[in-house]
Amino acid sequence: MSTTDAPPRGERRRTHRNAALDTLLTQNVSGGRATRIARPGPVLRTAAALARRPRRTAGRVGALGAELARVAGGRSTVAPAKGDARFRDRAWEENWALRRVLQGYLAVGSTVDGLIDDAELDWRTEQQVRFLADNLHDLLSPTNLPLLNPEVVKETIDRGGVNLALGARRFVRDVARAPRLPATVDTSKFEIGGNVAATPGSVVLRDDVMELLEYAPTTETVFERPLLVVPPTINKYYVLDLAPGRSFVEHLVAAGHRVFAISWRNPGKEHSHFDLETYARAVLRARDAAAEIAGHETVDLVAACSGGIISVATLAYLAGTGEQERFGSTTLLVCALDQRQAGTTSAFTGREIAAAAVADSARRGYLDGASLAGVFAWLRPNDLIWRYVINNYFLGKAPPAFDVLFWNQDTVRLAHGLHRDFVQMAMLNDLVQPEARSLMATPLDLRRVDRDCYVVAGSTDHIVPWENAYRTTQVLGGDLRFVLSTSGHIQALVNPPSPKSRSSFRIAPSHPADPRAWEAEAVSHSGSWWTDHARWLGERAGEQVPAPAAQGSDAHPPLDAAPGRYVHE
Repeated sequence: MSTTDAPPRGERRRTHRNAALDTLLTQNVSGGRATRIARPGPVLRTAAALARRPRRTAGRVGALGAELARVAGGRSTVAPAKGDARFRDRAWEENWALRRVLQGYLAVGSTVDGLIDDAELDWRTEQQVRFLADNLHDLLSPTNLPLLNPEVVKETIDRGGVNLALGARRFVRDVARAPRLPATVDTSKFEIGGNVAATPGSVVLRDDVMELLEYAPTTETVFERPLLVVPPTINKYYVLDLAPGRSFVEHLVAAGHRVFAISWRNPGKEHSHFDLETYARAVLRARDAAAEIAGHETVDLVAACSGGIISVATLAYLAGTGEQERFGSTTLLVCALDQRQAGTTSAFTGREIAAAAVADSARRGYLDGASLAGVFAWLRPNDLIWRYVINNYFLGKAPPAFDVLFWNQDTVRLAHGLHRDFVQMAMLNDLVQPEARSLMATPLDLRRVDRDCYVVAGSTDHIVPWENAYRTTQVLGGDLRFVLSTSGHIQALVNPPSPKSRSSFRIAPSHPADPRAWEAEAVSHSGSWWTDHARWLGERAGEQVPAPAAQGSDAHPPLDAAPGRYVHE
């Protein structure tokens, strides 16, 4: 990845909490802890830059003093951002002492942010120092101090301190196991194959790399083209088959598609050699099995996140060998093929760090899933750490029972070979460079991939910035439709249509090179993109044929009921 392709200065603050592929795959050497990227160099460079601008620095500090004087006198109008759940208790507004504490905290944070602007740093340093400053500011939030948090004080009085005793027990339990962070979900409320990963079906193929699931139809007729779902390799497949009513697979089946889905094996040390080619060959085996069972030579494709990278590389391989017709339409969900300008990624990831991370996974044979969970958490500490510190340890409450969080904690390992290939692709950005990377001895050129493609991104996605996902429209051939959902990384996937939903999505008639130009002409539509996708996919899935009475075929008989064995590993 080129670190010189930095986003414009106006984009820097907005992107600094993003985490693209190489951040997630290289910041694991010390178990995903924030200290991995907490270095003194950026702070020293910022201090030196401010020392060279004494008037500007003095003006900023003077403005802070004036604002703190207004805070002390009760005349300040500083208020938290709308929707900041940390300060939802009315005591932060109505209690004179707490209001002053809050306003002082916000004023200091705003001043630090302004000083970083004033320093006029290079992009890499600015990203690094903002990350450190924001994490420190989040840590020092008055809500994280039990005696200042009105919810904690009330709960302690009401329960006579029992909440703190229960919280201490939870704290001891959490720090005893990786990633040594507060639990985010009550796992006792979920059962894989019961209330998550529950869509009926059968395992029709199993090998060392994956299981292939075929789902039972719920309609009298189905589209003649089968549909293959390729999930991410970094978590279990059932993010696409979450709870009943919230399952994308269930939605596709109900729309009349004959759906097959891959469930990746959770690799161990003995699977260290699994690499991009291993997974691409597995996609082709799954495709061939789905085609044989359905009796149709063309298979439509839906792929998410890292599964999308594997799938597009496979399509480019087929384009290079003249066999691209084996797949029909392609849907890419929250997937970035072009890794330029990826926020925190370019700022914190260098070749030495990448080499150390790959060497670490080589020694283990895999990248540990708990390390990835730690990286995710420290990139969004208010949402994924501090809110649970308060809930679990100070309020003494169990974490919520939420299906997405249950899936998120169900981590898997990433085989060393695939980890190495992903890091190389992210650092060199060579997947989008014609013939810079080969697969199965075939040079890859994404421009030759001419399948109709439906690309989905999330406007608040902190893993795959939507601008990165948008650039897929510039590197693939074929007829593309880019859809921007008003949601984050997972919410963009788990987005069922509902009369009560506040979801919306944006579409534009053309796809200019500049994502801001696309954004300017995009039209907003209320509801879930699932409905729009169902129409798009149905137009490309062929004729309707009678639904099969059973799953599998003579060549691929049912082996087990869905969700199979690998999901439990």
